[in-house]
Amino acid sequence: MAKKNNPSDEPILDVQEAYDKTEAYIEKNRKTLTIIASAIFVLFAGYFGFTRLYLFPLEQEASELIWKAEYYFEQDSLDLALYGDGNHFGFLEIADNYRLTSYSTVANYYIGLIYLQQGEYELAIDHLRKGQLDDAVAGAVAIGAIGDCYVELGDYEKALSQFKKAASHSANQFTAPIYMMKAALVYEELGNFSKALGLYKDIKKKYPESTEARSIDKYIARAEAFAG
Repeated sequence: MAKKNNPSDEPILDVQEAYDKTEAYIEKNRKTLTIIASAIFVLFAGYFGFTRLYLFPLEQEASELIWKAEYYFEQDSLDLALYGDGNHFGFLEIADNYRLTSYSTVANYYIGLIYLQQGEYELAIDHLRKGQLDDAVAGAVAIGAIGDCYVELGDYEKALSQFKKAASHSANQFTAPIYMMKAALVYEELGNFSKALGLYKDIKKKYPESTEARSIDKYIARAEAFAG
C-alpha cells in the first residue's frame, strides 16, 4: 500500500535560517542598500524642498501679480493686458516668468484670446494650446477659440475638429450649443448639410433653453432644403 503523505511531514520554514540569510545579504550589500536609501531620501527631500520652498511661494507670487492684467483684459485694454503698464506685469511676462505655476496656463489662455482678437491666429493657437484650463466653461472656450483661428486661416477640417471637441468638453447650456452651432455652420461650408442638420436638431432637443435654440428652426429648414 502506498504511504500517504502526512501534512506534518512537509518541510517547515526554518525561520532562523531565513533570518541568517537575510542578515548575511544585508551585511554583504550594506553599501549598495545605504546608497539606495540615501538616494530615496535625497529625492524626497528635494521634492519637498522644491514644492514647499520654491513652487508654492512662486504660485502665490503669480496669483498676486496677474490681477492687473486680468483687469486690463476686462476693460478691453488688450495691449496693456498683454505687455503690462510698466509697473505691473502683463500676461506675456507672467506666462514666461512663472511657467512652472498654474498661472502660466491662465496667462497663456488670455494671451491666446487676445491674439485671436488681434488677428494673430498662429500665435493664438500656440498659446491657447498651452492655456487648456480644467474649468468646464473656460476649457471649452480655449478649445473652441482654436477652432475660430482655423476658420480664419481657412482650415475648416481642423476647425470642425476643434468645435466638436469643445462641444463635448462640457455638456453645459452655455458653451455646448455655441460650439455645436459653429460645427454645424462649418459642415454647411463643407457642403455636408445632413451633418449640419443633425447638429441643429440636437441643439433643439438637448438645449431648448439656449440662445442658439431660439432661432434654430430657420437653420433646420435651410439645412433640410439643401440636404433634401
